[in-house]
Order: sequence, then C-alpha cells, then structure tokens
Amino acid sequence: MNKTQSPPERDLSHAGSVVDKAIEYMIGQQINSLAVASALLGGAMGLLTRTLPDDVVVQILRQAMESVESGEMRSTVGKDHAGEA
Repeated sequence: MNKTQSPPERDLSHAGSVVDKAIEYMIGQQINSLAVASALLGGAMGLLTRTLPDDVVVQILRQAMESVESGEMRSTVGKDHAGEA
C-alpha cells in the first residue's frame, strides 16, 4: 500500500478504539469470540471491497496472512491489533 492509501494515524487510532469498545461490549454480552471475530472480519472485508480496488484488498490480506504465519500476531497477545493487518 502506498502513502495515499494509508489511513491517517489519528483516524486509525480512533477507529481502533471504537472497534476495541465494540469487542468489549460483545464479549460482555457473552457473544462467542469466534462469532465476534467473524462478524468483524466480514464487515471489514465488505468495507474494503466497497472502497478499494481488488488488488489492494488482496495486498492487505497477504500482509495479514504474513503476520499470522510469522507468529507476529501471537507474540502480541493482549495488545490492541486494530489497524495492524
């Protein structure tokens, strides 16, 4: 992704905070964590595919896959991951 496609840091931080609160709320409502994650991922994919070209969405997904495969996501358990994919 190039600079023109990267969200401003302030927006990313704010959006991440809102998502964190939504997750806290859903977990507090005893919604299964897999259901929460699946719903968030589905919503994110829908938004990305409506606002970005397919090749950029694929690039984002590849970066996310690399983070999982490298263990980067597991090594930061408990840390806010919003906007890192």
